[in-house]
Order: sequence, then C-alpha cells, then structure tokens
Amino acid sequence: MKPKIFIDGEHGTTGLQIRAMLAGRGDIEIISVPTDRRKDTAARAEFLNAADVAILCLPDDAARESVSLISNDTTRVIDASTAHRVADGWIYGFAEMDKAQGAAIAGSKRVANPGCWPQGPIATLRPLIAAGLLPADYPVTMSGISGYSGGGRTMIEDYEAKGEAAPEFLPYALTLKHKHVPELKHYAGLRLHPLMQPAVGNFAQGMVTMVPLQLGALARIPKGRELHAALADHYASLKDSAVEVAPYAEVDRVPELDPETYNGTNRMMLYVFANDARAQAVLVAVYDNLGKGASGAAVQNLDLMIGA
Repeated sequence: MKPKIFIDGEHGTTGLQIRAMLAGRGDIEIISVPTDRRKDTAARAEFLNAADVAILCLPDDAARESVSLISNDTTRVIDASTAHRVADGWIYGFAEMDKAQGAAIAGSKRVANPGCWPQGPIATLRPLIAAGLLPADYPVTMSGISGYSGGGRTMIEDYEAKGEAAPEFLPYALTLKHKHVPELKHYAGLRLHPLMQPAVGNFAQGMVTMVPLQLGALARIPKGRELHAALADHYASLKDSAVEVAPYAEVDRVPELDPETYNGTNRMMLYVFANDARAQAVLVAVYDNLGKGASGAAVQNLDLMIGA
C-alpha cells in the first residue's frame, strides 16, 4: 500500500515546490484538502490523521496547531517551519549533519526540516568542531545572500512588482535577532550565539553563506588544507550525501560561487579558502534556498522516512 502524503500548506512557496518535486511519483499517494474546505480546521484534522506522513509548510503557530490536531500515533510529521527546530522530541532534518542522522530521521515520527540560512554554516562548522580544529566557544560570524523567495509570498510579490528597481543587495536582520540563530548555535555545536548578518538579492532563489575565520588566536592554528580535509573526510564517509566538498584551491575567484549555481537541485557544495600566512580562512556553502534549504531537504527527509 502506498504511503499517503499530506502537504499542509501546499499552496505556499515551499509547499508548491514540494508538490512539484513529488509530481509523477508512483510510489506515494498525495492527498489534499478540497479547495472549498482549505480553511476548515476539521478538514485539516481529517487529512492530517489520514496521512502516513504530513509535511507542514506553514507559519510557526499554524504548524503547532497542525501537530495538536493529530490524534493518532501513526501520522509522522515533517515540519518545515521554525516551530520545532530545537524542540525536545524532534529530530533535526539535516541528514548529512552526523553519520547517524540519516538513520535517526528514518526512524523518527517528528522531523524538523532545517532552515535555509543555518544549513551552510552548520555543514562547515560542525565537522570542524567535532574534529577539534575549532573550539566550541569560537566567536562565529556568518554572512551571505539569498534569493527573495526566502522571504515568502509577500517578499516575492514585492520584488517581482519592482522588477529591476528592486534592491540588488539588501542586508536585513540588523537587530541581530534572526530567528535561525538558535538553530545554528545548537546544531553547529557552538557555546556562543553566532553573529548572523544575512542579505537578500534581486534574484528568485539560490544562496551563498560565508563563515570567515580569524584563526590566529587559537592555541593551535589549523592550516587551510586541514580544515578542508576534515570536511572532505566527513562528507565522503556518508552514503548518498547531497553535500559535497570542492577540491582545495588557492584562487582569487570561483565562478561556481554564484548563488544560483545549484538552483532546482538538492545539492550543496562546500569550499574552504585560506591564507595560512595570515592565519585566516573562509568557509563557503552554495545551495538552493528552496532546494537543500527547504523543499529539497523535505523530500530527502520524506524519502528516508518511507524508505524510498
């Protein structure tokens, strides 16, 4: 019997992407609330409880409500909101984070899909902290740029209405209270709150994150090739990893650092650039904010959970 999949919020940005990714698959059955009952809480509860896996593509409060509407012990949940990412009883849905993470996701009833912004920094920092090359109390600063689709329907409509007049580069979260900071701190294994300074660009989707490292104050200063080897070894040890590490190179620019390079895929590419003489490095991740950063990760987690 095919597993029944219910996308709660299937008409939003993430939900539409997931629906498109699952279109044509013969191994699952997508169930949907009829259009005329979309705002009917009883109808949502009915479909949530009829699903084998419910994927929540909703604002945080609505996602919490959906979980509360599940009255059985069989419906499994992938929550794409921020609501449960550091909550007890929920498994973080970044399969490549640890060697055992994929199995943990596969066996879980409650999976919190990662946010787009934290995944790149977690992917680069966590293996380095685990390898002892960076201390857990390292004062992390990260920056980056994402397509405007990361801001949801309102930002998409605003950017598309303005067209070429929309800002090419617009920093935001200048109160330094971005909602993804707790998630980044927790899963990267940091003791201090990272300083996160994101920006949005005038393109629909794709992203680059960057973590600069001032290594000179460390008791033992790792070389760039050591940082690279630790990342390469970690991701090479994982089966079916969507995360890859580019070859180490001392270059001034790399064309593939375009944020749109991996649009429409679930891939993430990591880079290490360093100046050993100055004890400096920068860790870079390139991926699709709607792919590995959202919908692609959700489908990857779904496949793990249903054994696809």
